[in-house]
Amino acid sequence: MLSKTFGSAVYGVNATIITIEVTVGQGMRFFMVGLPDSAVKESEQRVEASLKYFNYRMPRQKVVVNLAPADIRKEGSAYDLPIALCVLQASDQLVAQKNLEDYIIMGELSLDGNLRPIKGVLPIAIEARKLGYKGFILPAANAHEAAIVNNLDVIPVENLKDAIEFFEGTKDITPITIDTRDIFLSTLNEYEADFEHVQGQENIKRALEISAAGGHNAIMIGPPGSGKTMLAKRIPSILPPLTLHEALETTKIHSVAGKLGTKAALISRRPFRAPHHTVSDAALVGGGSFPQPGEISLAHNGVLFLDELPEFKRTVLEVMRQPLEERRVTISRTKWAIEFPANFMLIASMNPCPCGYYNHPEKECVCPPGAVQRYLNKISGPLLDRIDLHVEVTPVSFDQIASTRKSENSAAIRERVIKARQIQTERFKENTGIYCNAMMPSQMVKEICDINPAGKVLLKTAMERLGLSARAYDRILKVSRTIADLAASPDIKIEHLAEAIQYRSLDRESWAG
Repeated sequence: MLSKTFGSAVYGVNATIITIEVTVGQGMRFFMVGLPDSAVKESEQRVEASLKYFNYRMPRQKVVVNLAPADIRKEGSAYDLPIALCVLQASDQLVAQKNLEDYIIMGELSLDGNLRPIKGVLPIAIEARKLGYKGFILPAANAHEAAIVNNLDVIPVENLKDAIEFFEGTKDITPITIDTRDIFLSTLNEYEADFEHVQGQENIKRALEISAAGGHNAIMIGPPGSGKTMLAKRIPSILPPLTLHEALETTKIHSVAGKLGTKAALISRRPFRAPHHTVSDAALVGGGSFPQPGEISLAHNGVLFLDELPEFKRTVLEVMRQPLEERRVTISRTKWAIEFPANFMLIASMNPCPCGYYNHPEKECVCPPGAVQRYLNKISGPLLDRIDLHVEVTPVSFDQIASTRKSENSAAIRERVIKARQIQTERFKENTGIYCNAMMPSQMVKEICDINPAGKVLLKTAMERLGLSARAYDRILKVSRTIADLAASPDIKIEHLAEAIQYRSLDRESWAG
């Protein structure tokens, strides 16, 4: 007898429907075909143990399991549940009152028949609704994640027995429903860290406000303990809130990577990712034999923070250059290519030298001659070229630390950032794929960032006297445009240009001595 149902495989951030067919006939042994990997092949033992636990039997006949399309490699243990149900139906142990072919069924079985959570539930649910399936049967731990998708019955099951009884019609399982917008709005403005708790560092807060307002990448240079990491962690709290579309897009990526909690439904806050400097190329940009999203994709629509930037391997930093420009990662293999979105804000920090005290107001640098420049040279020019703001962070004085005066909170800063972003949205409404000043190409900079003759004289003088490199020219204009937007000024004024010039520390030829 032939039994058939449907599962799914996730490639990139999109799902593909997989047909699971089982026949039981004359002969012996268990056969599985359709390019299964080791984890899929091992489902035979998990399925047999689960059936025995609930007093069912694995047929002592020839059992053939086919996973179609046969030319697509299947990975993981999530096919256990559909295979088990099809084996029962094909061997006449399951007399289904509901049609297995109306549902997408996924789940990993433990040896006692309970179901463990699986990865990639959200893109599978989206594909199931798109193709008109009646419902999605899955582990209860993943139900809230799948229930984000409306117009699809999400049936949570705790174990194999629940699934059997559901199809036999002896047990009613109420589909999980959630109000996506209510969940989205209820946690939209919840942040653990707030700029209100940062004493001093007003100039750094200002630079990070500009960075958030224009989507600019930034690097903070300062001695140990000056607050670089603490400030970086608070950047998501001043970024514009996610739209519902962005939240769904971000949740899909985290779902595929298995980074959502068992009770999580929707990511409503901008992600903040801070990988350690020992991270590998594949872990940062994504990859592997069966490609998974890397840190830069997990930071999509949020912030990627690289602490102690020169300590990262050179090869790791260089693979970021293309994603920073294209806002996506393409991982190519012989037969196919997978694309992951990677639209993130890069925030980096570094010590000014190996000992950490170059340019320190009180402590003396003990590095030998040339060490500062060699340390800086660990960051390549092309990568530095993609960072708009260079901010020097100085230690906070005792008086500032001990002060009881409250600092401006993140909500007030965020309000200004949102207003500046609204101006940019209106400015770039005719330009597809550009929504903030940092994304402007060079030809657009000349049109939009026009400065008056006095501004040109100031910029020329600054470049000559401070020894600024040519790469600083466009960056200064972009940042000055953002500063003007924060001031709600239609034109770039002298003061906006002057402030932007000071954020090019590393471009000064004299910076490293």
